[in-house]
Amino acid sequence: MKCTQYFLYVKQRPDRALIKDEWILKIIAAPVKNEVHSDGRIRKWGYVEEVGKYLRVVLLEDGETIHNAFFDRGYKEGQ
Repeated sequence: MKCTQYFLYVKQRPDRALIKDEWILKIIAAPVKNEVHSDGRIRKWGYVEEVGKYLRVVLLEDGETIHNAFFDRGYKEGQ
């Protein structure tokens, strides 16, 4: 799993430490929503049954380097 130094740093936060690598990989492989923004970064969302929340994963332009992952409280299904 390729990731940025920023991701390694924020993953140490208590609210992010709960996020499992397997959830991130699952969302990268099969997102419920996918967006490519003008800066080239790719945002993917997926639902994590175990916690009942949507997880947003942000990838760099290469589509494989993880830059961020967090529970997206503002995401609603079908957006």
